[in-house]
Amino acid sequence: MLWLSRVTHQPHTDDNMKVTALLIICSCLLLGISGKPQFPEQEKDPKFWNSWAQRTLKNAVTLQDLNKNKAKNLIFFLGDGMGVPTVTAARILKGQLNGHSGEETQLEMDKFPFVSLAKTYNTNAQVPDSAGTATAFLCGVKANEGTVGVSAAAVRSQCNTTEGNEVTSILRWAKDAGKAVGIVTTTRVNHATPSAAYAHSVDREWYSDNEMPAEALQAGCKDIARQLFENIPNIDVILGGGRKYMFPKNKSDVEYPNVLKHSGTRKDGRNLVQEWIDRMKDKKGHYVWNKKQLLSLNPNNVDYLLGLFEPADLTYDLERNTDTDPSLTEMVEVAIKILRKNPSGFYLLVEGGRIDHGHHEGKAKQALHEAVEMDRAIGRAGLMTSTHDTLTIVTADHSHVFNFGGYTVRGNTIFGLAPRVSDIDQKPFTSILYGNGPGYKVVNGARENVSAIDYQENNYQAQAAVPLSMETHGGEDVAVFAKGPLAHLLHGIHEQNYIPHVMAYAACIGQNREHCMPISGTAGLRPVFSSIATILTVTRLLC
Repeated sequence: MLWLSRVTHQPHTDDNMKVTALLIICSCLLLGISGKPQFPEQEKDPKFWNSWAQRTLKNAVTLQDLNKNKAKNLIFFLGDGMGVPTVTAARILKGQLNGHSGEETQLEMDKFPFVSLAKTYNTNAQVPDSAGTATAFLCGVKANEGTVGVSAAAVRSQCNTTEGNEVTSILRWAKDAGKAVGIVTTTRVNHATPSAAYAHSVDREWYSDNEMPAEALQAGCKDIARQLFENIPNIDVILGGGRKYMFPKNKSDVEYPNVLKHSGTRKDGRNLVQEWIDRMKDKKGHYVWNKKQLLSLNPNNVDYLLGLFEPADLTYDLERNTDTDPSLTEMVEVAIKILRKNPSGFYLLVEGGRIDHGHHEGKAKQALHEAVEMDRAIGRAGLMTSTHDTLTIVTADHSHVFNFGGYTVRGNTIFGLAPRVSDIDQKPFTSILYGNGPGYKVVNGARENVSAIDYQENNYQAQAAVPLSMETHGGEDVAVFAKGPLAHLLHGIHEQNYIPHVMAYAACIGQNREHCMPISGTAGLRPVFSSIATILTVTRLLC
């Protein structure tokens, strides 16, 4: 197919379009005539598939021995915008990056024994946003779009609807139970997803006081960056972007001193980073802003860590400076090394936040590489923990109007062309397409001929059906992958706000404690009704 992409690189002419179509059709016919299989030879033998199915069946039977241990640790991976089509495409990409056809590859999340679906709608939105969904999967309460850490009684951007409508998150429940807690994200640490873990804001875009209306400030509402340090002052690990929201307005950024857009934004003149450093100086607290500083730390000598690696969001993984910027996997590894020192365990929120941004920009290659990197982080976390005492959940907040199709052959590069041209305009098209977004382009009154451009370039914007400056979210259910103690409670189809209740139940925190054994340990959970039944049985025997 690489040969095919080269020969179809033609100018915008009717004759060349016909030639392009002919070449594509002929190449497909030649592949078929040659008899060369587009899949491993062993797949022709029914024994291959039967043996694979039998191995899978034997593994499935063992799941009858459900893990009912108490979850000492909780890890929640959130792929922002990682709908099922994104999961499938990322699986293929992962395989192809490793030299395989891709379809048969397993993502780390694919290996989780329990999978369910979550309904993602917000209380006031059929197709949700990342703020209302974050409130659901972190606070256990469905909420309005654009709001974080508040119930649906709060109205977006109306400060006076905040008070009395605050809801707390599982990160807070874990902290109150004595666990270490952490947040790791590839976006700003005060972006929609992480902010629902600690903030109560009727507007997700109130990153600092600079982004807030005067009346909201006068009414006493706090910006999200400030709430990060004040609402739960001792979050053990905070890693991500968002430096500029922590510093006084116009203060030069340490990494980009001559770039005005990266300078501090705070109108109140506060230096939240320095305040944190001063507060943590006697508590083994460390602040870092680059990869070298992060990886040079000895986790045994760090109890609190604040790492802000960019003024706003981290760069896409494909564009990341591997010398100065840490990967999501590297951040997760450092976080776990610090958090697991707590004898009571930990709760860790990890967000692959730029999957969403890649899709919004119509840049599927960026989005899918972000998803593959998050899968690496999931694998690393799995190696550092045990399913015996660690409940790990992987899911998405919402989907996107992203998909791939076009009857592509086995092993076709996920960023490649469909094997046939359109029977309407006789032009080729990429397998990946968006329902709407910036990839909608018209050239000379007709659909752009993708064979005349580099459609495998990192920032290529895939063609879209409807022109929009930014592609939109999708409204379908998202997958929820789970492993570890009580992971089987995630089954079937559930409301998205069910997720943190399962995690809290498994860890005996928050409002879910009555079913737990009175003494701590890994001996497991005992439902309340079984204890009552035992008492009744003994009473009956004695009487």
